[in-house]
Amino acid sequence: MMKKLIMLCVALTLSLCAAFASAVEVNTADQAALESVKGIGPVHAKAIIDERTKNGPFKDADDLVNRVKGIGPKSVLKLEAAGLTINGSAKPPSGKTTSAKGAAPAATAPATAASSPAAPATGKKKSKKGKAASAAAASGA
Repeated sequence: MMKKLIMLCVALTLSLCAAFASAVEVNTADQAALESVKGIGPVHAKAIIDERTKNGPFKDADDLVNRVKGIGPKSVLKLEAAGLTINGSAKPPSGKTTSAKGAAPAATAPATAASSPAAPATGKKKSKKGKAASAAAASGA
C-alpha cells in the first residue's frame, strides 16, 4: 500500500513538472528556451527574438505568423502543441493577415462573384455534366 502511494506521488510530481517545464512563452523566452521547443531551431529562435526586440511582444498566434518569416499557421499549431504559448495563450491562428496585401484579395473576391451572373454558369455546367454522364452510360451499355 505504501509503495503504491509513493509511486502515485512521484507520478503526480513528474507530470506537474513536465506540464510547467514544457510551456515556453514566446514573449519572454530566451534563445535557449525557444530552441527547447520541438520545431524551433536556432534560426527561427533568433528571428523570433529579433522581431520581438524590434517591434515589441507578439499579441497572438496570427501576429507571430505575420511578423516572423518562415513560420506559418500550420507551424504555429505544431509549436503550440509542443508547448509554445503566445501572450499567455495557446489559441490557434485564425489564418487572417493584418497586412493590406492580405485584405485586398478577400474584398475583391466577393465583388467578382456578385458581379458575374451565377445562374447561366450553373446551367451550363449541369448540361455539360449531364452530357458526360449520358455518354458514359451509353459507352458502358
